[in-house]
Amino acid sequence: MNKVYLLGMGPGHKDYILPIVLKKIDESDVLIGGKRLLKDFKNYKKELIVIDSKLSKIVDYIKENKRHKKIALLLSGDTGFYSMLDYLKRHFKDEEIEVIPGISSYQYLMAKLNKSWHNSFIGSVHGRELNIIDIVKKYSRVILLTDFRKSPSYIASILMKEGVRNKRMIVGENLSYDNERIISGTLEDISNLKENGISVVVIEDE
Repeated sequence: MNKVYLLGMGPGHKDYILPIVLKKIDESDVLIGGKRLLKDFKNYKKELIVIDSKLSKIVDYIKENKRHKKIALLLSGDTGFYSMLDYLKRHFKDEEIEVIPGISSYQYLMAKLNKSWHNSFIGSVHGRELNIIDIVKKYSRVILLTDFRKSPSYIASILMKEGVRNKRMIVGENLSYDNERIISGTLEDISNLKENGISVVVIEDE
């Protein structure tokens, strides 16, 4: 029985993909993932399927084809941090899948900053609700994945509005790519930042 591979693709640039992940990609007949991840493999002579909002179609395809095709799902960052893993485990048994981790964007950013992250609160507001104010007040360091609606400047603004003081923010954009940008500043600095929204944010004591 062919296993379905769930592969962590790292923060973005191909240099940060683990060798075992590339090996599993080479062994696969079908690659399923977002457009950004698939573009690096368009010359690999594989069947490429783009993940869209209709995840049930992806599940149906896998169930119909996994017996005679080796299928790999390319998941950004790490497979265990806000990826499709939990969703897929509702449709496939453990013995049907093989999970290989990758480097998450927050791991990459903290390494660039020469900082450890083991005592930090790590979460995501990327399409999710989170009580940012309470969390920032409770933890000395908070690491968040952001989106266009809850962008770094939005987060800085609501923290200031709620009277949060003595905090600084670090924003990492396009991490691992040539246009990578890492910005550090006060809450006021970041509240005025023009950013692309999809970022990793570190909020910590000054």
